[in-house]
Amino acid sequence: MLFTFNLLKQKGRPQQRDALGRVKRAEALDLMRVRFDLDGLDREMPLTLAMMPVLPSHGTDVEHFDKPTLKPPIGTGPYVIADVQPGARLILRRNRDYWAQDLPVQRGLFNFDEIEIDYYRDAESSFEAFKAGLCDLRQETDAARWLRSYDFPAARDGRIVKESLPYGAPKGMEGFAFNTRRSIFADIRVREALGMMFDFEWINANIYGGIYRRSRSFFDDSELASAGRPADAGERALLAPFPDAVRNDILEGRWAPPITDGSGRDRKMAQRALALLGEAGYAIKDGVLVDRTSSRPFAFEILVQSQTQERLSEFYADSLRRIGIYATVRLADEVQYERRRQRFDFDMLIAALIATPSPGNEQRFLWGSQSADEEGSYNLAGARSPAIDAMIAAMVAAKAHREFVDAVRAYDRVLLSGF
Repeated sequence: MLFTFNLLKQKGRPQQRDALGRVKRAEALDLMRVRFDLDGLDREMPLTLAMMPVLPSHGTDVEHFDKPTLKPPIGTGPYVIADVQPGARLILRRNRDYWAQDLPVQRGLFNFDEIEIDYYRDAESSFEAFKAGLCDLRQETDAARWLRSYDFPAARDGRIVKESLPYGAPKGMEGFAFNTRRSIFADIRVREALGMMFDFEWINANIYGGIYRRSRSFFDDSELASAGRPADAGERALLAPFPDAVRNDILEGRWAPPITDGSGRDRKMAQRALALLGEAGYAIKDGVLVDRTSSRPFAFEILVQSQTQERLSEFYADSLRRIGIYATVRLADEVQYERRRQRFDFDMLIAALIATPSPGNEQRFLWGSQSADEEGSYNLAGARSPAIDAMIAAMVAAKAHREFVDAVRAYDRVLLSGF
């Protein structure tokens, strides 16, 4: 285990290096025991260490550990890798000599002799494969497809069961992410103004059949959400050292996402957005929004990876053109998109942030200052905020449920205030 710890600390994924780097000291006491010395402020760290895989030193290529390889790893699980076709298929075969197959907690599990996992270039080709019966299960994430594309023979005659299931966990957030490493998005007023030009009401009614509900929090539909609740004494105490980190309306629970008239051309919302942009130093000149100082037009690119994202982004770009902003939409293939995402080589993209009922150290990789310039991190926005870092630290140090909830709600308010 000590071998694995040192290897992942040096060459693991960025979030592994960050987490394990906070361990003060690690030493092997004997062949069966490893001692980790922690600082006592991170109550999640023992769980992080307990979930760490154990890699065999004799079967691990340390020198090339952080490089891609097609060599199957040594494992101790119920399946072994039988075949790999890069970018196309992975076949797992049941391990007849699986050491735990007769343990009571494992009996009755892992009954398939072979599992075949197919990879598709994009969501459209994956859906066509599903329609053709080439795969057994699909999780649909496109509302338009859910509403309009399931009228095919297998769905009509009952061979496919279409079901909407309740989801009891916090809902998370999906939306357009501003890369604040770009100077054009550095001003919060600019980000708030551009958010006002996203006509959720029109898009939801005309594209998604009205089945979506606007997110109000990064932990929506849970006790961790701050929206609609005034901050209590615990939250205010955590935020006190950062008086400018949370806006008053967000602190008092009065803020909500802007609501348009649903026409697709809400003049009042455009006026509000232009007023904010004016405060940030922009003005309309010959129908184009320009920087008053440099006369540079306000223009940027939205990077997308699917036709669904492309369609949504085009509607948004059309809305922005009403106030003189020219956003171009760039559809990239999977490889190019991922390369640009990892290098933060984008102006804006659509990001999905999955929420958890127990947020903790992983939030540093999403919003922490130390991950803002760490290539490959999911801090897509490039957030750098002492208040964010302090709220994450309060989360992982919490000793009681009330302390934890206060820390997450305060964290949510700081994120919302950054737009």
